[in-house]
Amino acid sequence: MSLPVHLVPTLTGVGVGAEVTVEGDEAHHAVAVRRLRVGEHVVLTDGAGTAARGVVASTGKRVFAVVVEEVVTHPRPAPELVVVQAIPKGDRGELAVEVLTEVGAARVVPWAASRSVVVWKGERAAKALARWRSTAREAAKQARRSWFPEVAEPVGTAGAAALVAEADLAVVLHEEATGSLAGLEVPASGTVVVVVGPEGGLTEEEVAAFVAAGAVSVRLGAEVLRTSTAGVVAVAALLSRTSRWG
Repeated sequence: MSLPVHLVPTLTGVGVGAEVTVEGDEAHHAVAVRRLRVGEHVVLTDGAGTAARGVVASTGKRVFAVVVEEVVTHPRPAPELVVVQAIPKGDRGELAVEVLTEVGAARVVPWAASRSVVVWKGERAAKALARWRSTAREAAKQARRSWFPEVAEPVGTAGAAALVAEADLAVVLHEEATGSLAGLEVPASGTVVVVVGPEGGLTEEEVAAFVAAGAVSVRLGAEVLRTSTAGVVAVAALLSRTSRWG
């Protein structure tokens, strides 16, 4: 059985035999909710590639300490998958972030598409973005990831097109496209961008902007997927053709 993973601010300079203290909400959840006990083994990670396996030496109300037995540094996964996710209604955005984190996306970028039903503004935007980031953090721990994904600030179509232009490969999912992922060559390194449209679909202007920036318009299949699941299907299809899933 995989060990539980807990996020810490840093593991810089931590070696075998060191004692690492975990505090705050992370410790409260482990001790009060999960009933962490002295003698149990856990994994600590900084979310930036380093993981430390160790044994719990002490616990408190909102704190626990771990004596490190092993430290492993993992290289950043390549290629990096960036998903430009149109903002959906309800909790579908959090579902998209959760499954994209589980499958291995490096970054999720909320996109205010023309036909997005929900508009993020002011306090609502801050709260929604915080929920997406919390979802990514918890999903990364559940997936035992050493590299946690970034949930970026929201962008408009121009900002999304700029990300496409910088990518080594970019695809835009479009139900009316004639191309598919099958004929594309997935780079072994660099950045792969996947653009996922909203429930109401992409406009012709949006598709044209992404294609002009260098994206390939593709269709996943005969079925029309929800915006919350289309991204993870595309990312999985791309990763299956890389050494990450080799």
